[in-house]
Amino acid sequence: MRRKNGWILTLILLLTVPLLAAADWSGVRPADPAPATAATAQLSVDLGERELTVTVDGDVVRTYPVAIGTADHETPTGTFSIRRIIFNPSWTPPNVPWARGKKPTPPGDPNNPMGKAKIFFAEPDYYIHGTNDERSIGRAASHGCLRMRNEDVVALARLVMEYGGEARPASWFERIRNVVTRSEEVRLSNPVTFRVQA
Repeated sequence: MRRKNGWILTLILLLTVPLLAAADWSGVRPADPAPATAATAQLSVDLGERELTVTVDGDVVRTYPVAIGTADHETPTGTFSIRRIIFNPSWTPPNVPWARGKKPTPPGDPNNPMGKAKIFFAEPDYYIHGTNDERSIGRAASHGCLRMRNEDVVALARLVMEYGGEARPASWFERIRNVVTRSEEVRLSNPVTFRVQA
């Protein structure tokens, strides 16, 4: 049986090689790689619904409940660009009346009002951030920023990084999760659009 298979293989080669040699290969070149199609993500917040929506190429992929600004400290509306994220942010009280007497809080402190991540949309004053008061989610409770549950803001930050050109492996996020006493800043190479509507 082996001898028969060997004769068949030899016959195929004898018939194929002359055909390949006679072929005109001058116009043949490797196929071009398929064009890269980068998906586009956008974030939007409906302040009335108190919900943040993530769309990718127009399709809704995630929704998250948020806390919004109070009537005295409204969340700004408009179209913004997200360019920067800080994981394990510290908190420095702003120089405004409501923060008088409050003390700075380091990264990882359970009393830190910034939570696990801070996603800037109208620098330097407004961002999406985690919170140490998750009971405020779904209410008008902030000084203009948007608050999210800590696990939600970290998941959102990962999505924003992925579509903002700064994806990281799971091990990077695991390190950030375990080293909570140090902040880590990420600047996006492709800013992500963020719309806030009343």
